[in-house]
Parts: sequence; C-alpha cells; structure tokens
Amino acid sequence: MIADIAVVGAGAAGLFAATWAGRRAHAGGSRPTILALDGAAKLGAKVLVAGGGRCNVTHHAVSSDDFAGSTPGAVRAVLARWSVADTVAFFADLGVPLKREPTGKLFPVSDDAHSVLDALLRAARAAGARLAHPWRVASVSADADGLFDIRRDTARDADTLARHPAGPDADPVLRHDRVLARRLILATGGMALPRSGSDGGGYAIASALGHSITEHVRPALVPLILADAPPASTPNAPAPPNAPAAPAPPPPGVAEALRSLSGVAALATLRLHTGSGKRTHQATGPLLCTHFGLSGPAALDISRHLTHLRHTDAGAHLRASFLPALTTQAADAMLLTARALSPLRALCVPPHALPERLVRALCALAGAPPAEPMTSLTKPARRALAAALTDLPLPVTGDRGFTHAETTAGGVPLAELHLATMASRAQSHLFVCGELCDVDGRIGGFNFQWAWASGHLAGVAAASSLAQ
Repeated sequence: MIADIAVVGAGAAGLFAATWAGRRAHAGGSRPTILALDGAAKLGAKVLVAGGGRCNVTHHAVSSDDFAGSTPGAVRAVLARWSVADTVAFFADLGVPLKREPTGKLFPVSDDAHSVLDALLRAARAAGARLAHPWRVASVSADADGLFDIRRDTARDADTLARHPAGPDADPVLRHDRVLARRLILATGGMALPRSGSDGGGYAIASALGHSITEHVRPALVPLILADAPPASTPNAPAPPNAPAAPAPPPPGVAEALRSLSGVAALATLRLHTGSGKRTHQATGPLLCTHFGLSGPAALDISRHLTHLRHTDAGAHLRASFLPALTTQAADAMLLTARALSPLRALCVPPHALPERLVRALCALAGAPPAEPMTSLTKPARRALAAALTDLPLPVTGDRGFTHAETTAGGVPLAELHLATMASRAQSHLFVCGELCDVDGRIGGFNFQWAWASGHLAGVAAASSLAQ
C-alpha cells in the first residue's frame, strides 16, 4: 500500500499533524492519502489522563523559558508559528471552548478530556486522515525511489488484536504489513507512560533515518522518591585542606517524616543545588507528600533538572522552603515575634496557614516538641525550626521512572530540524514533531502547546512539499 503522507504515532502531535496535513492539502485542491499509524488499541491515552482527566490543553502564557532541552531560541522559533490564541480558536471551532483557571492553565469548559480527544479524532478524520490502529511500526527505511518503507511489528499487533479485536469499521490498512509513503512524519512520543504505547521506538526509527538522539533520555515531570540514609558505620574521611564546606546532609528521619504525611500538600519552593552548594534551578508550587516521597507541581517541575544534574554531579541535592517568601533569618524573626505576642500558643499552630500535620513534623525534626508553648522554645530549637521551614534538605534517592513520568527529557535535537517546517536536515521528506524532539516543558499545558505547534508545522509542511 502506498500513502502520500504517513504519520507514525497518533497521539496529540500526530493527530494534529495529520489534521493540518489534510487541511493544507484540501486548501490547495488536492486529496492526498494520509495514514496515521499507531500501535495502541485505543488512541489518545495520554490525552485522557492529562490534567487529572480534564486535559490541560495549554497555558495562557507560553514562552521558551517554560521549556528545557534544545536551546531557547530554537524552541521560540517553533512556538512563534502557532500561538496559544491559535490553540484556543482551533478547539473552539470544534465545539470545545477552553476556560482559564487562576493558575493560568486552560482546560475545556466541559472539564472532560474525552471532549478534547473526540475533537482531535473528528478533526483528523474530517481532514481526510485515516487512523489505523493497532498498526505498530517496527522499522522504517528510505528506498532508492525516495519512498519510506514502513514495516509492521506483526507479532505485537497480533497480540494486541487478540486482546482487543478490530471492529467492522477498522481501516483496511490493518490487512497490510507494509506501507510505502512519499512523506513521513514521526510523532511517536518518547518513553513516558509506556502503557499508552510510548515505548521509545521512535528513537530507533529516527536514528535509522540519520538522526542523533541526545546522550541521555530521562523521565521528566516525574515524582521523586525519598529515603533516609542509613547511619554511618565509619567516620567520614577528613576533608582536604581548603576544600569548600560540604552542604549539611538532611536531618535523620526527614524521608520518614514526609512520607508519613501522605496526602498533605503545601505551597513550597524546591531549590536545586550542586554538590558544592551552588543553586542552579528552583520551582515553586504545590508540593504533595506521598507514601513514596514527593509529587505535585513543584516536585515534577524540578525533577528533570535534578536527574540531569546528578548525571555529572552525584552530590546534587534539593532543599525545600515551606515559606517561599521568607529567608531563614526572616523565619527566625517571625518565630521570635510569635513568641513575644503569644507565648502560650502551641508550636504546632501553623504559621502562614501551613497544614498542621506538616508543622508538627517539622517541629519534631527540629527538636521542638510541637505541643509545647512558644515560650518553651529554646534558641537552638527555634533556629532549627526556622531552617526546617525554609531550607530543609531533602533525601531524594531517585524518581519513579518512565511509568509515572508525564513526559520525556531528551530526543532528536532541534538543531537537526528546519524550525520553520520541522523537516529533517538529515533525510529528505522526513518531519519530526512532539515529544520525540529534545524539548520538554514544565507542568501546566506547556507540553501540549509544543505538540500543537510542532505538529501543525510538520503537517502543513509535509502537505505543501507534495505540491512542489
């Protein structure tokens, strides 16, 4: 079977690319064969779980500063060609108006991710795209005639079809194990949330077609694991003369204390430091304590920077402030003032509306009995509590991996693509978009905006190139 345009991957970026390839072709008076191939029995798993099942479609203010990976200038060049206003208008035209929440995130008014996925599927089909699934791509090569030879992973698809038989309206391409395509758009996604079908297969395809992949591909927007270090059995070796002071290790029991607060959330700033103590990144937002460690926007946003830095600096570490507006000295002064004004108030009465369970845990870590009155707070305990509130070292031992990650850090460098079209510099008539690129955004709809922007460019360019 021969297709004019094959899109490998029918997630957010792939569906968008297929839609805009069809729309661009129709505007030029042509009706190309557009195939979107995906290995999943049901499309759109990542769309449906995004935003807690509501789908955080985009953010009201998106800039290159919200992304990591490839250079900000390269990311900016792509985002400039498809704006947030374009995203809002696109979904509104499909009957899915978006609403802005106080955080700046844009959700469908329906608060239902199914409305977003249904709109994407309708748009792709209306544009003439054929959605073939499960049709998992095993390999792609470029032949001497300028066609892409796409081979199917028949064994995996047979297993999927045995568990999820194709319906009577399944695309006839499911009967074929090979597709030839004049244009190819890679939108396979990365490795995050593998149960959705993102198994990293796109990296091998891109590599086979001449692209490099960043040295490291890691989970991003991923929860963090806390574990207390075992007691040292031997004294530490003396530091070399003139060596910089090592950062203070987490107090004993921090991990156990925070994990015991599972379900408790508080506004916090997480600061990432090198092993020598230099601050490199920070993230502010809700921080959620869990049975394994930390989740919530603050932890997810800082996670990719922590894992990246730890590759070259084993001493990289996080410190938390539960009073982001205060320094440790200011927090100490606040406690002094509170003692003077309310000497009989219990220590556990939350300052600045912090959850009482969190304050109790921090008091215990600081050696300040939480039920005791403020007047009993000694100077050392007061200073320790101020430090626990504003500069608490976190014993992060790892993350929960791709299974629980929302996106992937790493991929095809944007330097290998023409940014106006997402066309490959390595292989003619090849386009790359979405999470497969070395671009990952912070939490809040930014990764979807990247999918829309890059998918739009790839789809329009692929269709336009057919007419040349």
